[in-house]
Amino acid sequence: MKRFWVVLLTLGLITVFSTTVFALDVKFSGEYYAAGMYLDRASLIKDADPLSGTSTAFYFQRLRVRMDFVVSPGLTLVSRFDAMERAWGAARSAPGTALAADSAGTRAENENIAFDWVYVNYKSPIGIFDVGMMNDGATGTIFGDSYGPAARIKYGNVFGPVKIGLAYTKVMDKSLTAINPTTVTDNDRDKYGVVAEYTWKTGRAGMNINYYRYADTRPTSNYKRNYFLFTPYATAKIGPVALQAEFNYLTGDQKYELPAVTPDRRLENMSGWVDATADFKVVYVGGSIAYVSGDDPSTTDKIEGGIINGGRDWKPCLIMWNYDRTNWAGGLSGWNGTNQDTAMANGWFAQGRVGVRPVSQLDIMASVSWAHAEKTPSAQWESRDYGYEVDLTATYKITNNLSYMLGGGYLFTGDWYKGINAAGTNQIQNDFMVINKLTLTF
Repeated sequence: MKRFWVVLLTLGLITVFSTTVFALDVKFSGEYYAAGMYLDRASLIKDADPLSGTSTAFYFQRLRVRMDFVVSPGLTLVSRFDAMERAWGAARSAPGTALAADSAGTRAENENIAFDWVYVNYKSPIGIFDVGMMNDGATGTIFGDSYGPAARIKYGNVFGPVKIGLAYTKVMDKSLTAINPTTVTDNDRDKYGVVAEYTWKTGRAGMNINYYRYADTRPTSNYKRNYFLFTPYATAKIGPVALQAEFNYLTGDQKYELPAVTPDRRLENMSGWVDATADFKVVYVGGSIAYVSGDDPSTTDKIEGGIINGGRDWKPCLIMWNYDRTNWAGGLSGWNGTNQDTAMANGWFAQGRVGVRPVSQLDIMASVSWAHAEKTPSAQWESRDYGYEVDLTATYKITNNLSYMLGGGYLFTGDWYKGINAAGTNQIQNDFMVINKLTLTF
């Protein structure tokens, strides 16, 4: 018996050492940040809310690592994970199944480690294919973007100055599986997209068209949404001026299971922005104008807002519509369900900014922003004024890979957050925050 095991082990070693070994090149990149935040008020409601006099101050961090496994020239397995995304010394989140807004993992998983990407990138003779879990939710410019991992199949190719791309995205699957014993069929979320872009020396312009078939609301709300989203965009550099523009037009239907009981509704949402920055080396000036349509409650046969917004990735202010502030400190609630939270919706936004670089490593920027709602939920609403915000930030580049940012913002809260205020008793308050952030890239 002993001889048998010796022979078997020997044969096993011969097999292992005679197996062809393929070279594998692994490339790492990523980012780590540690930040501290002070928020003077945790609510925009004055006196009547238990949080109205509450401030908060804490430190938080995140590590994000991308790993590219280069199997052979043109063939790569791409992965990315987030780790230790938590407030220092704070209690851990309760385990659950609801995914974080920008992750393939739950909030609790991201506080330890959560993989967001795993996909194959193959540069074939006929184009580039990506298959697996990867980022989704981007358009031509940062406005309207809400990056988040999704299961996708993508194809892209370049023909001279023209790029084309095709994509299928499985946003949500509720098919019958061992862990989803459903009796309902056809209640998934699917997206089909095509993009074409023309690039020249100082800019690019393109059109992104996506078709959405969202049926996950059929079992609970008895309707499904089918719609197109058309996104023309352009960026250009004219002398010292950098220009960006994007427009989003959504059109489709919200179809009910029993249209005789609940009539179908048209979907028609719009959003867009124009941004310009003139850079004169030491000094730069710029401005933005943005718009997101709001829903008119008087048009019961149509939904004009609430489906698209300014996006989580576009963070024009330190307080207003800043996803990072909302993610770490929570939304700022007002009266009648109003909230200053993640992404711009239902309104107009304008910003002017000026920056100075007294030395090459230091960038100081000040901005003034104004926001105004387009629609109100009811005719009795106090105001459409979201308010004004003044921000000042300074970023110092310590090394090529390490930078430190210090910033402060003050929100002059608008009367929109008073809601329905016929008695005049709904009082609100201004707010301010201070943040400092150390960022390492590698």
